[in-house]
Amino acid sequence: MTADRRAAAPHRAAVGREDVPVIVRQTQDAGPAEVARDAEERLVVAGVEVARYVVRPDLDPRHGPRPHLHPVRTRAGTPVTDASPADHVWHLGASLAVQDVDGANLWGGRTYVRDLGYTWRDDHGVIAHTGWRARAADRLEHDLDWRDRDGRTLLREHRTVTAAPAGEDAWWLDLSATLSSATGADVHLGSPATNGRPGGAGYGGFFWRAAATGEPRVHTADAVGEEAVNGSAAPWLALLGTGPGGGAYTLVFTGLGPGDRWFVRTTVYPGVCVAYAFDRPAVVAAGRPRRNRHRVLVADGHLDPADVPARLVPVGGA
Repeated sequence: MTADRRAAAPHRAAVGREDVPVIVRQTQDAGPAEVARDAEERLVVAGVEVARYVVRPDLDPRHGPRPHLHPVRTRAGTPVTDASPADHVWHLGASLAVQDVDGANLWGGRTYVRDLGYTWRDDHGVIAHTGWRARAADRLEHDLDWRDRDGRTLLREHRTVTAAPAGEDAWWLDLSATLSSATGADVHLGSPATNGRPGGAGYGGFFWRAAATGEPRVHTADAVGEEAVNGSAAPWLALLGTGPGGGAYTLVFTGLGPGDRWFVRTTVYPGVCVAYAFDRPAVVAAGRPRRNRHRVLVADGHLDPADVPARLVPVGGA
């Protein structure tokens, strides 16, 4: 997509530190009964609801409508995701989202344009649920279309989300996604960084907006702090935070694929992303699906860094 494509000039209202367009509700391609039935699912571990999966969010198109997990909670009930925060209203719990998919913004918010910076543009698409394959208390499996602003499907996705216990104080969230080109050609994935933004802003992929009071701590096996871990390719990354109400929690992220990097923010806002195009564009090649598997250990309390590797070994070795 060229830089001069249909630049939008929507009326905007100030929200936090960002300007966002006034909300215009989006209609997805399903009847009222189907929308009501598919609007939200729940994931349960050992009889406790640990997450809700919002399948058909009713959002302004410029906020990046997409299925997302929110709220996600620890087994003790501490919330560990945030959605539609004032600073970035298009941050939606835990989700897959990419700002540049063959020129379509499937992240939400302003688009980073080389030599112009962040600009409101009429380029927002949608990631839409198209059908269920399985629905159970601990497993959700469905198909999705990644569409541009004109409704053209760029990617087709098969996604599975599961929840499983990980000891008495934790559980595993597992999200597997297979992305396939729907255009008959290679589909390119980009980020603000690949479009010219400096400062390690290579976000886009599996993104988790955390809920935290105060600044969380973040570390890998050999690095500590936002500056040290942002852009790294460590096998795992831990974020230690305090949720609303004072509950301590630890999130341990795994699942970098070839070429992926960690995008991490703790100072401006708390967020972790498995970035697909951190410093160079990625490609979903025609006829060659991209397979991703993202696993997050959601634990009560602040785990000692020395204890994290042992916690990453699943019971039974599976």
